[in-house]
Amino acid sequence: MSKFQSNSSNFFNTIFFLILLPVLVSSTCTCIQKQDEDRNQSKQLIIYKIVAIVSVLVSGALGVCLPFLVKINIPFLHPDNDFYLLIKAFAAGVILATGFVHVLPDAQESLTSPCLSQKPWGKFPFTGFVAMVSAIGTLMMEALATGYKKRSALSKPQPLDGDEETHHVHGSALVLESSNSSDRIRNRIISQVLELGIIVHSVIIGVSLGACQNLHTIKPLVAALSFHQFFEGIGLGGCIYQAKFSHKTMAVMVGFFSMTSPCGIGVGIAISNTYNENSPTSLVVEGLLLSASAGILIYMALVDLLAADFINNAKLISNPKLQLGANFTLLLGAGFMSLLAKLGD
Repeated sequence: MSKFQSNSSNFFNTIFFLILLPVLVSSTCTCIQKQDEDRNQSKQLIIYKIVAIVSVLVSGALGVCLPFLVKINIPFLHPDNDFYLLIKAFAAGVILATGFVHVLPDAQESLTSPCLSQKPWGKFPFTGFVAMVSAIGTLMMEALATGYKKRSALSKPQPLDGDEETHHVHGSALVLESSNSSDRIRNRIISQVLELGIIVHSVIIGVSLGACQNLHTIKPLVAALSFHQFFEGIGLGGCIYQAKFSHKTMAVMVGFFSMTSPCGIGVGIAISNTYNENSPTSLVVEGLLLSASAGILIYMALVDLLAADFINNAKLISNPKLQLGANFTLLLGAGFMSLLAKLGD
């Protein structure tokens, strides 16, 4: 009897093993196959991120250098030419849409994330508040800096001449020189503050792309970010050109803009294994920085780029065709950048 039970037990064990064998083999193959897929996906991610670094670097550098390159090679695209006003309006539309459609919604998403505690982040609209404070702070800083420079220029002793005609000529020259100096100071402040807002946004986007582990997200993001950097670079490059900085200062500003996003991508790659974009600290820091950046970009686009040309530029106001073209290119730039937001999704 015991012998029969032993044989029966061996028989059932053999049957059980034969039944489980395909499952065990299948699970082992599945695990190996999954490891191979993960390894291949990691390689593809690195390749796409390297492509993103090169693409963003080239497009950003080309965009910001374009106003300086066309000065010599393409006369009708010279920054002092009428046609350049159309390009500047397009670039202003790009920057305006960047603030409203790209940066502000990302800031709102970060600061209203369910990963954050309800108090205080869910009880107060921090996104709009920080953007508003940032815009007001930009206005105050620009007004104070411009006022200080003007007062310094007016406090300088002016030459006196007994001859009325000579004095009139000297006075006219001084007024013209003071006006040119005031415009140059204003353009320098605009270009520096605008670059600050763009750099903050570019670094955060670069880190997010570098730390991203989703291949389907990275593919459209590379193209969107490249176009984004190119057109933002055109707007910034025009402001830097009009500010008439020294060659060294211009090279530093162009280099900073060109390198921020690629460096951000590199940092994102380095911390991709430890970076948690959903941690409360990351969400708060990212949300506040993006809100401040949005306020700067929106203010600069509306006040310093658009209002300066659409309201105060006599050349644009006195030419209906040029005015119509500037309005069209403004809408075209804003619409194009809005479509890139959809592509980035």
